[in-house]
Amino acid sequence: MTPSAATILLLVWCLHAGASSAASLRAPGDAILGPEDLEGVTNFSTFLLNRMSGVLYLGARDAILAVDTNKVKERPLKIKWDVPKDKKTLCMGKGKSEEDCNNYIRLLEFLGDDRIYVCGTYAFDPQCAFLELPSFTLEETENGGIKLETGKGKCPFEPMQHFTAVMADGTLYTAATSNFLGTQFDISRATGPEQERIRTEQSINWLSDPEFVSSAFIKQSPTNNPTGDDDKIYFFFTEVVRENDLYTKVQISRVARVCKSDVGGLKTLQRRWTTFLKAQLVCEDKPSGQRYNILTDVFTVQHTPEDPSSTHFYGLFMSQWEREAVSAVCVFSLSDISVVMDGPFKELKKNCDSWINPEPVPAPRPGQCLNNALKADGCDSSLKLPDKVLTFVRDHPLMENSVATAPLLVRQGITYTKLAVTRSGSGKARKGTVLHLGTDRGELHRVAVVDQRATLLQELSLFTAQEPVNNILLYKGWALVGSPRSLARVQAEGCAVYNSCKVCAAASGLGCVWSNAEKTCTATEAEPDSGDTVDAALKKCNIYEGRCSPSITEIQVSSGLHLVLPCVQLSSMPCSWDHPPHRHTRQHHSDLHLTVSEETVGKYICTCQEAWPGKRDPVPCRRAFYQLTLEGPIAGGSFARAGGRDRVATYILTFCAGVLLSVFVMFYINRRCSLGHQGHRLPDNSQSSEKGRELLGSSATPQSPISTSLLSDGFQLMEKHNGTSTTSTTLHSIQGNGGHHGNSYNLIHCNPSNGHGNVLHTSSTCNRSSTELDFTKDIFAGDGRTEERVRGMQEREDRELGDDVGDGLRDGLGDSVKRLEELSRFQAYSSPAPLAKCEESSI
Repeated sequence: MTPSAATILLLVWCLHAGASSAASLRAPGDAILGPEDLEGVTNFSTFLLNRMSGVLYLGARDAILAVDTNKVKERPLKIKWDVPKDKKTLCMGKGKSEEDCNNYIRLLEFLGDDRIYVCGTYAFDPQCAFLELPSFTLEETENGGIKLETGKGKCPFEPMQHFTAVMADGTLYTAATSNFLGTQFDISRATGPEQERIRTEQSINWLSDPEFVSSAFIKQSPTNNPTGDDDKIYFFFTEVVRENDLYTKVQISRVARVCKSDVGGLKTLQRRWTTFLKAQLVCEDKPSGQRYNILTDVFTVQHTPEDPSSTHFYGLFMSQWEREAVSAVCVFSLSDISVVMDGPFKELKKNCDSWINPEPVPAPRPGQCLNNALKADGCDSSLKLPDKVLTFVRDHPLMENSVATAPLLVRQGITYTKLAVTRSGSGKARKGTVLHLGTDRGELHRVAVVDQRATLLQELSLFTAQEPVNNILLYKGWALVGSPRSLARVQAEGCAVYNSCKVCAAASGLGCVWSNAEKTCTATEAEPDSGDTVDAALKKCNIYEGRCSPSITEIQVSSGLHLVLPCVQLSSMPCSWDHPPHRHTRQHHSDLHLTVSEETVGKYICTCQEAWPGKRDPVPCRRAFYQLTLEGPIAGGSFARAGGRDRVATYILTFCAGVLLSVFVMFYINRRCSLGHQGHRLPDNSQSSEKGRELLGSSATPQSPISTSLLSDGFQLMEKHNGTSTTSTTLHSIQGNGGHHGNSYNLIHCNPSNGHGNVLHTSSTCNRSSTELDFTKDIFAGDGRTEERVRGMQEREDRELGDDVGDGLRDGLGDSVKRLEELSRFQAYSSPAPLAKCEESSI
């Protein structure tokens, strides 16, 4: 790269960084702390907030920080807790990487005596220590070393393993792996008297390859508990389904419950839970049949203070079957979960002909918590339960019925990672709910849910796109948002957060109204009128659209381009498009794909079904309106984004990408030409072999989840790392999340996206990517037209890169195709999977 090119790239990067920073407008008092503000500490994984003092404790790699959230600009306190060199060497000798053989603080819990219980992975040998708050130091032994105790069963071994823990009246309850390999899973009482430390049975009927998500301690009200029911701890996780004989690993979401007074059985289930019951959580949109089966986060809220029965669990879900990112939010009430836990038990004993009737349920009811009735019958401890009761609950931990609900929110093209919830108003006057959603690209989205209708309020860009949000805490009107490298404090409550008429109008369902005189958004006690209050409020602003009456977006396009017209779908109900009659469109979720021609010009209107106050059936709401006009191809059309937040930054980013692409192409051609000249001194088979390796990659080298090989393009791969599933999807996917639309656009270029915005895409300049994907599918489909397609692709490559480069590509592709065709002849790839024998199974 020439010095001038490097100077241009540096200037472009600086301008882009400045524009991105300026594009993110925040309220007064908001602050973002990066590694330079946090003592250079990174890899933050857990938060613990002292709600009395406002001090936030952060667990990170080899360190613990204390940040005063009332004075975020002050220098934080820091404790260094790393791993001795010999311990790290031993860890690396067991095959672990140097990066993983550090001490990642995964657990921070208050003990109630001015101490915090701290646990870290400690080079794959979990250890726990005690942090003394007055001095902010780790408790030491008599010889000056840190006082440690084993963290097995309390903290995961691996830094990225799924894990959850909750403190209940000074006793720690955890859900974690309990062995080095990450193959043994336990939900346990991890502290307290030794004889009361109990855990789950080691059986796939109890836990089947789970990924733990969250936990909650529900304490009964001392004044409103007439049955004397015991306190309960709930665990939320995703596990592999065992109810059906399926070859595919189907994941489902679960909620499990144990009771605080459970101490195990006397003979059966010794040191095991006698109250462990679990049920399936179903987040499903019944009209469309779409089910979201992977639970990723849970936030617990009491809708009525001091009333445990009003507890609701807001769950964040994904779908195992969607190729593109999709996120959904469902809410489950504690009362619904209790009804299922008190219902029939699941019986999965099966023979080859029919299902076997379940066993009769013994008395007292298996799995129930201690209450006044049991104590009156002489069962004042789980140690006194009959063996028949314990045997039944050991063999039947799963409930027959599911806890089902419809999603409050569905977003296509977005991966939400964390969730927090606030309620507007107070007491019976509560008007709605605000969902604070963190994304995998460092953003915070706010969505208002009023009367089952979701309205997008804000999209704040807090961190870089490489920093996913992994923690959200709400405190005194603030949202404390964390990523592995940064910490942000942003306003989370009150109408004053919404600093424009348009955003304030979107929050009108929460009791907010815009004052034109003061140019502020304030709270109002007036009851809203019937109908769509958001749409009515938007029309009062000096903008030319309402919530259900968007302004027309004019787009000038050229014939042959492929467009994606976005439609922001917030509810889970379906969306439909009205457009000129032709066959060049395809609807994917709520977005519309079309190929431009003379027939396709005209109006495109997206209408979504939404709930309406006082009406039983959903009401249509127009969400997008486009006007396509045909224009001849032009050489220098202006670049535009639909839904972009920062158009200037996008211009600069596109220019930067063009410079990088030009440098790469020049380097690639020079390298190819030099290899072509060197190849005249090599045998033909050697030259062909080397070129084939550069195109496809060596078969002896394992492909990474983001590999650009034909295998990664053609299939969705699944890796398993000690209980944590990692899905690698195809690289040729279009991501989008839906944003606000501009008013007018010109010629659209290829993929003008920053990776997460709903944009108008075109594939006219992306023929090579599309060809590669089709080519891959043809190879694995065994199509007889493979050679013809490959020959056509080779001819296009020759025209673009020159004869010498084309020869190299032809040799490499030809050799690789032959190997794949030979591989496809093996019986393992051509014959169907063998059927399993019919066996009895029981859960």
